[in-house]
Amino acid sequence: MSKKVVIVGGVAGGASAAARLRRLDEQAEIIIFERDGYISFANCGLPYYIGETIVERSNLILQTPQMMLDRFNIDARLHSEVVSIDSAKKSVTVKSADRGVYEESYDVLVLSPGAKPFVPPIAGVGSDKIFTVRNIPDADRIKAVVDNIARKKERTAAVVIGGGFIGVEMAENLIERGIPVTLVEAAPHILPPFDDDMVTLAEKELSDHGVRMILGDGVREFAEIPGGDEIEVTLLSGTRLKAGMVILAIGVKPDVDFLKGSGLQFGPRGHIIVNDRMQTNLDSVYAVGDAIQVVDFVNGGETTIPLAGPANKQGRVAADNICGIDSRFRGSQGTSIIKIFGLTGAMTGNNERNLRRLGMAYRVVHVHPNSHASYYPGATPIALKVLFAETGKVLGAQAFGYDGVDKRIDVIATVIRMGGTVDDLKELELAYAPPYSSAKDPVNMAGFLAENVLAGRADLFTSSDIDGMDREKAVLLDVRSELEYENGHIPGAIHIPVDALRDRLGELDPSKEYWLYCRVGFRGYLAERILKQRGFKARNLSGGYMSYEIARYQVGETASSQQMPALDGCGCDYTKEKVAAPGLKSGQQMPARGGCDCGGSGNGNGKGDDAC
Repeated sequence: MSKKVVIVGGVAGGASAAARLRRLDEQAEIIIFERDGYISFANCGLPYYIGETIVERSNLILQTPQMMLDRFNIDARLHSEVVSIDSAKKSVTVKSADRGVYEESYDVLVLSPGAKPFVPPIAGVGSDKIFTVRNIPDADRIKAVVDNIARKKERTAAVVIGGGFIGVEMAENLIERGIPVTLVEAAPHILPPFDDDMVTLAEKELSDHGVRMILGDGVREFAEIPGGDEIEVTLLSGTRLKAGMVILAIGVKPDVDFLKGSGLQFGPRGHIIVNDRMQTNLDSVYAVGDAIQVVDFVNGGETTIPLAGPANKQGRVAADNICGIDSRFRGSQGTSIIKIFGLTGAMTGNNERNLRRLGMAYRVVHVHPNSHASYYPGATPIALKVLFAETGKVLGAQAFGYDGVDKRIDVIATVIRMGGTVDDLKELELAYAPPYSSAKDPVNMAGFLAENVLAGRADLFTSSDIDGMDREKAVLLDVRSELEYENGHIPGAIHIPVDALRDRLGELDPSKEYWLYCRVGFRGYLAERILKQRGFKARNLSGGYMSYEIARYQVGETASSQQMPALDGCGCDYTKEKVAAPGLKSGQQMPARGGCDCGGSGNGNGKGDDAC
């Protein structure tokens, strides 16, 4: 006897479950109820449709009810909102635009209601000038306003509330349409999955492209401006902003109000609790997607991951189990990526905040290798941070750069998924040719340094440690060139170039510990090895002065005057005369060919120590 499977909600989880069910069971009766007018659409592409990178609206629509019927024999009913479920009767109550209110029975129920934007109970939040970004109708409304502004060639401003992924993507795409943007974030930094000492690169990229950022400040109220087309946003600090439109992007919450009283078990934040087969506590009821609480693959326990990739996998797992296949969802590690104008940011696994919250001991390394061989035109540095345990197990990674960021984080995400260690990072054999990588890939470089840390050959400190260093017992020592030192150094640092260090050891106090730094860490490591083997105590700044500048960057009116390392030129530790190289963006500089002193990190010639 064939099953009757009812699916509540389409998009990623529900549509994936439906298609997999049909592939496994040709006889099953499958019905999808979708509250909105689109059964399967690319919600991740909505900001880029508003920004007109995606020009054709039809490209966002992945499946229609007719397509689902023709190819999969699936009954997809639009504008049909499930308002309640009765697990005892095995039925759902549906409020339909064309059939009114009715009940539909099921043998198996799959819940995929997703998440909805969080709208805070703030005065004035109901204004028609305030928008959220969840579905195609939302995008249509925003784009109509943006198109009207562009058509009139007005300088109407927008305020984006929230610096998460959607907020940043919306800010970028509004700027691309010529609309001035102020981005307001209540936390000290945007993009919470990234650590504070990395995310400043994203903040600088936004600032460089004209996005005004107000961090550490929230919204007190909204108020329509009488007689005009603008709305006033008053912040907790008292700052007042005028805008023609406001985008609310301050997070999401599970869209499960209709399930209250159903007998389902919910987590502390309102998410549906499921096991690794995507089963709820109710018989024959499964749940997938953004509305569920899932296994945290990296740390164990439970977490919530509003991402399309896990939702698609969960839909497949649910369908397998409905059809008698013992399939398990192995959890999520939160691998994410974002485009910020020309910059790419990506991360996987834990960040430092999460590890501290969990009370887990960890080590960290920062490296700034080039995206490919430095002698091949167009090489740009990648800021890469890797977190790992004392056992060497890789716990997380973050990266920013203009090229090659995605594949490095994908490689490390795979190592984490397989339970790998920094030794695995070191040993990975990755594709190399000068246009694509270096003989020692950035992933290998992070592994080399992490191995040295665990073996005791490298003793690192981070930028945040500098504020707490005891200046009576420790000395900051800059081992870069004289020109680099004069152009900017850490306050209080003395200067001895690494090439002169052996001849000037007599100037050092053996009773002091020397905290060393260079540009990206390689010369600092060489100096550390010299000093330690001469009986001195020494440590090296992880990621060098570049990491120090990244960590100390602050958004504000003076941001443009702050020193901040660019990630659009050679990232090696070469300090001699530099010449313009072909293939770079206008104004970029890179080392003269054959003169790179990055110790093998960028030129692919195998030169240098195993730490670089």
